[in-house]
Amino acid sequence: MVGTMSAAAVAVWLGSVFTILSRSHADRNVYPSAGVLFVHVLEREYFKGEFPPYPKAGDANSDPITFNTNLKGYPDRPGWLRYIQRTQHSDGVLYGSPTAEHAGRPSVIEITAYNRRTFETARHNLVINIMGTEEFPLPYQAEFYIKNMNVEEMLASEVLGDFLGAVKNIWQPDRLNAINITSALDRGGRVPLPINNLKEGVYVMVGADVAFSSCLREVESPHNQLRCSQEMEPSISCDKKFRAQFDIDWCKISLVDINRVFPVYITRPEPGNGILPEFGLYDPPSETLMSRNYFSDFLITLAVPSAVAVVLLFILGYTMCCRREGLEKRNMQTPDIQLVHHNSIQKSSKELRSMSKNREISWPLSTLPVFNPVSGEVVPPLHPDNYETTSMPLMQTQTNLQNQITIPQQRPSGDNYVMSTFRRLEVNGIPEERKVAEALNL
Repeated sequence: MVGTMSAAAVAVWLGSVFTILSRSHADRNVYPSAGVLFVHVLEREYFKGEFPPYPKAGDANSDPITFNTNLKGYPDRPGWLRYIQRTQHSDGVLYGSPTAEHAGRPSVIEITAYNRRTFETARHNLVINIMGTEEFPLPYQAEFYIKNMNVEEMLASEVLGDFLGAVKNIWQPDRLNAINITSALDRGGRVPLPINNLKEGVYVMVGADVAFSSCLREVESPHNQLRCSQEMEPSISCDKKFRAQFDIDWCKISLVDINRVFPVYITRPEPGNGILPEFGLYDPPSETLMSRNYFSDFLITLAVPSAVAVVLLFILGYTMCCRREGLEKRNMQTPDIQLVHHNSIQKSSKELRSMSKNREISWPLSTLPVFNPVSGEVVPPLHPDNYETTSMPLMQTQTNLQNQITIPQQRPSGDNYVMSTFRRLEVNGIPEERKVAEALNL
């Protein structure tokens, strides 16, 4: 089975389209070209023959098989070679685009198949011999972003052939080939939600030997650039040739002329022998090195921060303890009227605190009504409970009060009366009799 080559290589030729496809075989040699997309399919059907059959008849296809690929002697694959397998029941695919730097050096890829039912393994080798040619890379390269495809779907020979056929119809080159295929997830794209059959998206780079067609350059027009900046779909005349099968985001198309980006050298420089020049014998350090005493370094590390902390503590203590002005100096520099004002506020606060402890004691004198012994009327205090005191001045005259009433008052001589101004206080229309009695008792 190893020596047979039932499906040696699957080549997709569409005009001058050149893409290498092959099936997995043990110790198989493949010869991809530098600058051309290389695809190698790891088929589960081939490896199933090396595992014991499934016990149930008709269920042999349900064996879950996964693959592990690495460069022989190394834990991973070469940088240009990538691998994808969507599920354990699908085929694996090796794909990538080798460069001219890898030409002439065969790479042995170890392919290990794991049967997840029996935990058995099978290992085959794939020898990749990269061929360097003067025809590749092609000078004109265009990269398309296809939104309705996953990378494993695009790697299928039929799908890739259809896409390259559509590109050839609008470009009309003599030679056209696929250069590289990259998943949108590798470019920073997001994993799509599992709804409405959304796809990850894939970038496909193709190369040709002629300049870009007018249809491809339509996306560079100012009108289409403005629509792309507004996240609107540009108007491309040749989009209908792709729309039936491929949904292309024309705002993300990239057109590169490598002759303008960097010069192409036909002749490669001669490689060296890989031996470093002579620098003399290596002289390692002596084994009898003097031990270093780190005690002084330890003291300096602790002493300097400690000394700085002590000085700062002394300055803070002197400022807080020895530079205080004191209450006497503050009172001497404060005007007397302000001290009296603060003293009255303090006394009132103490009185309110004492009243809050016992709600049943008599009201303070400042809130009791005034009894006129001449007229017999009871006059409420100057400020009832609902009086607004936020804007009250410190010295308030009786002329500023509202709801004033005037009652006569006898002079000490007894011959004439004078009029005094008071305010009447009623609670719900009833005079405050309890306060009158308390005032009489006082």
